[in-house]
Amino acid sequence: MSTKNEANTETIFEDFVKNHADAIALGANLHDYIYERQTSQNEKIKKSLAGASKKDGSGKGRPDFIIQSRKNSDFIVAVECKADTKYHESKTGDQYDDYAADGVKLYSSFLSKNYDVLSIAVSGETPQTLKVSYFLQLKGEQTATPIFADKLLSLSDLYDGYIKSPEKFRQDYQTLMVFSKTLNEKLHSWKIAEDERALLISCVLIALENEGFVKTYASYKEAKQLAEYLVKTVHNEFENGKVGDRKLEVLDARFSFLKTNSTLSNKKDALKEVIADINDNIKDFIKTHEYFDVLGQLYIEFLRYANSDKGLGIVLTPPHITEFMAEVAEVNKDSIVYDNCTGTGGFLVSAMNLMIKDAKGDSEKIKNVKQNQLIGVEYSDKIFALACSNMFIHQDGKTNIYLGDCFDDEIKSAVKKQNPNVGLLNPPYKADKKTDTDEYEFILANLECLTQGGKCVAIVPMQEALATSGKVWEYKKKILKNHTLEAVFSMPDELFFNSKVGVVSCIIVFTAKRPHPADKEVYFGYYKNDGFVKRKNKGRIDLFGKFENEIKRQWITNYRNHKDIAGLSVLKNVTANNEWCAEAYMETDYSNLTIDDFAKAVKKFVVFKVSGLDETHGNYE
Repeated sequence: MSTKNEANTETIFEDFVKNHADAIALGANLHDYIYERQTSQNEKIKKSLAGASKKDGSGKGRPDFIIQSRKNSDFIVAVECKADTKYHESKTGDQYDDYAADGVKLYSSFLSKNYDVLSIAVSGETPQTLKVSYFLQLKGEQTATPIFADKLLSLSDLYDGYIKSPEKFRQDYQTLMVFSKTLNEKLHSWKIAEDERALLISCVLIALENEGFVKTYASYKEAKQLAEYLVKTVHNEFENGKVGDRKLEVLDARFSFLKTNSTLSNKKDALKEVIADINDNIKDFIKTHEYFDVLGQLYIEFLRYANSDKGLGIVLTPPHITEFMAEVAEVNKDSIVYDNCTGTGGFLVSAMNLMIKDAKGDSEKIKNVKQNQLIGVEYSDKIFALACSNMFIHQDGKTNIYLGDCFDDEIKSAVKKQNPNVGLLNPPYKADKKTDTDEYEFILANLECLTQGGKCVAIVPMQEALATSGKVWEYKKKILKNHTLEAVFSMPDELFFNSKVGVVSCIIVFTAKRPHPADKEVYFGYYKNDGFVKRKNKGRIDLFGKFENEIKRQWITNYRNHKDIAGLSVLKNVTANNEWCAEAYMETDYSNLTIDDFAKAVKKFVVFKVSGLDETHGNYE
């Protein structure tokens, strides 16, 4: 072992913490953190580290530093230092006594039984030679995941990185979905209609933005008075937000059911109980994960077993796909985004996220993004209320949500004046092919409002891309006459599994107001595997973080570079007479096929022949 002085490494870490965290006073246990060396006064931590000795596992573990968060009792930081950088991390990972990373991950494995643990390995005797590694292991998980770059970070940066990490998001999201299921069952037992449950939640979330409401709602003894106070608070919030008289009238009408609902306005403490639940379980999630379409996800959950909206063709796009589509459209701080089928506002929320990230803290630019660069149109008044609420909860954006028909000349004129250059949409899926508006008509209406060269990205049923005759074919010809087809991505068959909808979809990318060149090579992506898996009572989820950490970047990089990769993508010159999907042109990569793939294919074929059902609707795993 090295004869270097480990105390020097510890001093560097200590000095950095003191100089970069005014919320902490070393040894004084003040403010936001409690800072301890080797042993903790916290009995729960002591118990967690029992048996975590780096030498033989029989004694107590003693990290060089233990840092506890006061504002989040579930979060703890463990630090292990070594003087010599060659003892930073071993190849095997099990040299606990000799290597900093090995040792701190051992402590993490014990502490994570009761805490979310950020473990830090530090080695080196000078700031110039220092090596730093961070690992995040959430409560109950088996492994610690590397996080952050190789440099010391302040405690506030560490906490912010932890709370907004993909790993923490997945944990929080699953907790939110468990809560939403419990809340849904409660509201069902109270006979509150499925399509009113999300409105109730949005109403409460808006009221909870009002400090006066937060402080006083629990003091109301009469349910009816509390219901009236809730609705009045929301009215005032929207009025102060200057949404306009017509929109305010519609919003008041949609939220008015809260004042007359038999349970919420009559049952003692029922509404108070719901408000407290939402405050404890949803508000914090929104504060932490600011630009995530929470209302949209709750709406999907509440309508999962209802049939009320399927006749309207409402299929809400999963958040990971709205984010992907916004990235495909290259949304940035200067984009002006238009969704003429707004729904709950999921595309606008995802676009807002990218725009604000690109603004890099420029407060004036961020203000302008929220007030002027997000435009939506929604036909259904109840969904309109959800969209306005969703944008309000994300601090703004509701002023440019129009209630009405996106084909209306007055609305189109108002949208065009704002010069949108990005279109994002999921058109209503037609139930009746003869009478319902075709998905391409919504795409054409969106393209009409975009500036020349603007990007339109839409997700539609695959049949829209496959048509080579009839009405849909005519729309394909009309689009190519005036606009450029850039790409088509074939999406996972069960993408809308959580909405209980069996439609197979594709994403189509257009450039507005530039006729499709005859020699244009269109990119076709076979994007069938997004890494999501199905789990009982959780639906379809990114359990292992594959999409966020790997697949999404691969999809976008391949598209932007127009890569032709066997089994994933192909470039093809097409017209309206051709099928617009990768499957029609792509060479199959047989090198990855297994006997299990063959067995599954045979099972699908047999089930299809026997039942006559669409084979994409089965679960053969």
